[in-house]
Amino acid sequence: MASASQSPVNLSGSSSSATSPSDLLRSSINGVNGVPLQTLGRGHAGPSRKGLNIVAKVRKVKKHEYPWPQDPDSNVKGGVLSHLSHFKPLKEKPKPVTLEFEKPLMDLQKKIIDVQKMANETGLDFSDQIISLENKYQQALKDLYTHLTPIQRVNIARHPNRPTFLDHVFNITDKFVELHGDRGGYDDPAVVTGIGTIDGRRFMFMGQQKGRNTKENIQRNFGMPTPHGYRKALRMMYYADHHGFPIVTFIDTPGAFADLKSEELGQGEAIAHNLRTMFGLKVPIVSIVIGEGGSGGALAIGCANKLLMLENAVFYVASPEACAAILWKTAKASPKAAEKLKITANELCKLQIADGIIPEPLGGAHADPHWTSEQIKKAILESMDELQQMGTEELLRHRMLKFRKIGGFQEGLPVDPEKKVSMKRKEEPRPGLISDKMLQGEVNKLKEQIMKAKESSSIDMDQNGLIEKLKREINYEFSEAARALGIEEKLSKMREEFAKAENEQLTSDQIENLENLKNEFNENLAKAPNYGRLKYKLSLLKEISEAKIFAENYKKTLPLKAKVNEKFKEVLEKPTLKQKIENLKDEVEKSGVSAIEEFDPELKEKVLEVREEVESEFVKSLESSGVHVTSKFGQSSMSVIKAKVDELNAEVNQIIQDVIESTPDLKNKIEMLKLEVVKDKNAPS
Repeated sequence: MASASQSPVNLSGSSSSATSPSDLLRSSINGVNGVPLQTLGRGHAGPSRKGLNIVAKVRKVKKHEYPWPQDPDSNVKGGVLSHLSHFKPLKEKPKPVTLEFEKPLMDLQKKIIDVQKMANETGLDFSDQIISLENKYQQALKDLYTHLTPIQRVNIARHPNRPTFLDHVFNITDKFVELHGDRGGYDDPAVVTGIGTIDGRRFMFMGQQKGRNTKENIQRNFGMPTPHGYRKALRMMYYADHHGFPIVTFIDTPGAFADLKSEELGQGEAIAHNLRTMFGLKVPIVSIVIGEGGSGGALAIGCANKLLMLENAVFYVASPEACAAILWKTAKASPKAAEKLKITANELCKLQIADGIIPEPLGGAHADPHWTSEQIKKAILESMDELQQMGTEELLRHRMLKFRKIGGFQEGLPVDPEKKVSMKRKEEPRPGLISDKMLQGEVNKLKEQIMKAKESSSIDMDQNGLIEKLKREINYEFSEAARALGIEEKLSKMREEFAKAENEQLTSDQIENLENLKNEFNENLAKAPNYGRLKYKLSLLKEISEAKIFAENYKKTLPLKAKVNEKFKEVLEKPTLKQKIENLKDEVEKSGVSAIEEFDPELKEKVLEVREEVESEFVKSLESSGVHVTSKFGQSSMSVIKAKVDELNAEVNQIIQDVIESTPDLKNKIEMLKLEVVKDKNAPS
């Protein structure tokens, strides 16, 4: 007689028993050790052909309610055995949580409850008041949830009662079987994977699972996966690719778990492996962001052909709090950071990162989880219908192009100063480092702007910035010239003497020394190595100063010009003048000539008479409106005078230029004089 040490089963007979190790192993799966499967359920067995008698005692245990009781939640379809998962409906309804921005709604809701309570207690009819309050509540709810700020959507995405991955899966699937383990010794509860069917179509589901209460959150690590979770998801991706199951991923995580152990186990490598693998899978992939999608932890299961987002979901590279702490050194700036990050579904669709928005009920997904799940189901089926029509190569290319088109850059285009954003104030380049070509380009650009503004009769630009830049450059060149000529040392000594002087006024000797130093600098300036650059920058300053004067004068004349044009039109519209001008036009057309010199004397006299009358009326109109006219000339006489003056000026300038060119000393003195004029322009001596 032989007996098993850890089993209530007695074995009698010889050692030549027919029980095989595989039978013993298989029987252990059913909770009974050492009992062959053939004998399970038989209390006694008669002697076998080899004289073996077996006596089995089956221990009574409490019936295991797997995966949940026989009367599960009425909303769960398919019965008990079709949901092979440890995930069960909560026994108690979650406590309502009111977000900060929802408090005004709660005040209205409290009023409705108070009125209903009063009606029940007094027996009076308050139905009109209740209906009015309910209408106000619905309108306030609609107004609030149609104008949510980004940070408010972040708070909704993190709502404690928001439906989780498994909540949605059990609502949309006919059957779902959860698959466990990364085949590396660990099963991360923060990542759930499994096979399920929707309307008879089989899919591989995987997603990050948050808890519905504190206990579950601790168990699920608050939805933050470790490397084991990503490797489990990777194993299921290979499984789905091998069997041809389309993949649906649900993203809901603040990010990958960033502890020391996860880093030691290769958190970054696990995420990178998933990213690389997902781009090579030959089955359609649809990702749905149901809560918050944080950084690479979300992207590790988000490289899909289509990325869909619930209306109040967010998808970001860094949380608003982290971004605010980095940029503004305080987490209180998170509303500003959430707005700048562009993390909401609407913004991401505009940026072509997300491919669609799944609507939520007013109040968020937790207000009506089953309705939200139905919208997710419709979106999955529509996306899969579209993707499954593609061939393998087309599907892979579609996935690749989706990510290739994200973002963009442009080269060689000017940046609008109003749109240019810099976290650090840009420092002005040190004088002397700006090239002459760059300065000339800025001057030419300003000239073009002035010409264009002149054509459009509106000048609104600022030349002061360029003038200040040129002045800094010229001062730098003067300093370099003084240093090269040895004047700087003498000037420094003179400054020290002036500083030691008790009397603030300069003595006659000091003034004489200063004048001598100034004359010495002016005489030797042309010998300085940077004289060419100095001269060139002075000419640029002259050009831009003239352009500034022109722009200012032109800007002042614009109102007057508009007024003059208006008065001139009024004069021409006077009936008597208008009739005379029309008659004169007819006579000119009948004469067949166009130039005034070819008119006959009588017609020419008529033209001059009408012109004088128009000018006279025009002057009277201007003076009546407050515009004083000092003198007036006919157009022909003005053009003749201008031509004569220009001719005389050209002749005089040519004579002066010839004299200067023939006298080198005079030329140098004139150049020095120009420098003195520019240098002492603000305070002339």
